[in-house]
Amino acid sequence: MARAEKLDLIKTHKSEYVAAKQPILVHVQPAKYLTITGRGAPAGANFQSSVGALYGVAYTIKMTKKFAGKDYKVCNLEGLWWGDTGASDFFPLQPETWNWTILIRVPEFIKDSDVKAAVSQLKAKGKGDQADRVKLETIQEGQCVQMLHVGSYASEQETIRRMVEFASQQGLACQGKHHEIYLSDPRRVPAARLRTILRHPVGRIT
Repeated sequence: MARAEKLDLIKTHKSEYVAAKQPILVHVQPAKYLTITGRGAPAGANFQSSVGALYGVAYTIKMTKKFAGKDYKVCNLEGLWWGDTGASDFFPLQPETWNWTILIRVPEFIKDSDVKAAVSQLKAKGKGDQADRVKLETIQEGQCVQMLHVGSYASEQETIRRMVEFASQQGLACQGKHHEIYLSDPRRVPAARLRTILRHPVGRIT
């Protein structure tokens, strides 16, 4: 019997994950994500432990669904970033004051009950530290400006400037939270070669 093809959400929704080297407009449909929200520097213990908790829940759900005949690929890590007074003001601030929600996209058939079951499994194994902070949320972004950033996370401001300028030329303004989609693993890829899709929701200038 042929094995069923593993669901790959990035391929299924490839029009939403265009890694263009120039700013472009994309339309992003509502999507389900596992999320965990916090505050502080990306290099800090809170962020790192939160990433671990998010992946723990994500892979526990994935394996449960695989054994139930609904296998899928765990998606790339993503992140929403903002400052205390708005979405685009966090870069000049001290990283310790940054707010973030880290995300992993999941199929539509994932339910709250799947998250609760995964957290219970992790806690039973003594691996549930912070796992109960993970939530299942639907995020709606709609029209967005998007661009591939190559280089360190600290050098994103020039890419963002180009995105904001492009949006303005289209009669649009950035709104909502700065969104990053991590295509590279910073533990394995040099900072100068990191590939990150930057996304920002936009709306008409009134």
